[in-house]
Amino acid sequence: MSRLLDWVDAFAERPFAGNACAVVHDAGDLPPETRMALVRETSLSECAFVVPSDKADFGARYYLADREIPMAGHPTVATAVSLVHRGAVDVSSGRAAFTLELPAGVLPIEVTAEGGRVTVRMVQRRPEFIDAQDPAEIAAIFGLSAEDVDGVPRIVSTGNPFCVTLLRSPEALRRARLDPERLRAWRAGTGLPAAAVMEPFLSVIGGEAGCDVFSRLLLPPPLPAEDPFTGSATGSLAGYLSAEGRLGPRFVAGQGDWMGRPGRAEVEVIGPAAAPEGIAVAGAGVVLMSGELRV
Repeated sequence: MSRLLDWVDAFAERPFAGNACAVVHDAGDLPPETRMALVRETSLSECAFVVPSDKADFGARYYLADREIPMAGHPTVATAVSLVHRGAVDVSSGRAAFTLELPAGVLPIEVTAEGGRVTVRMVQRRPEFIDAQDPAEIAAIFGLSAEDVDGVPRIVSTGNPFCVTLLRSPEALRRARLDPERLRAWRAGTGLPAAAVMEPFLSVIGGEAGCDVFSRLLLPPPLPAEDPFTGSATGSLAGYLSAEGRLGPRFVAGQGDWMGRPGRAEVEVIGPAAAPEGIAVAGAGVVLMSGELRV
């Protein structure tokens, strides 16, 4: 069988920027093994698969090379952009709203189209603040010292749990190098299911021109070594920064510049700063390639 496929650069306003994701349509009958094989074939961090839903306008499933994940940001942007590209979402008025069912829940999505640019705004769920972490232990995962860490790292989830870790300087952020064995040991010690805990999300206030906060997500094998832009982690970061009083309710998040793939998101904390009711993350997307998947 053949299925329509779009390769989308998400959180990007031009091709070859942001984070790429392949979106496969009519994928409800594709087995998980085939979905993960496609991720490995593309060498992308994730691929998205549009599936039927009886709870929302559309359903989607997101896969890494070795497992499914309940929610992710850049595949959500990519899926919405692809749905617009294929005419499944009508933006003839310049704006559309729909819902997208994921394993983590139903996300409200707003899409705007202006001058050929498509921008997607998702509302991630209320941040869940889980356990604080030892700054020295998190720093050691990346060859850093506790003195490089600003404040106390904490696992936060708006659909995927990330250990949000602020660093004191862009220089420390550049020095970070992932030790997969230390990462594995830390994950095992959290008490959470190993597959549920994503990697620590390293961030610094400022860091790049045009950004209020700049981040990196370093990944272990078999994933690519670094993620160009991580929308779900950005949601967790927003919840953390809001609760800590570090940034206002609206800010610009950047990632990927040091990889040559600059990505940007406009972020809004919804509700009280100390206890947000949700996190809105918005970014543009570009369809780079379209074709058929034949499996």
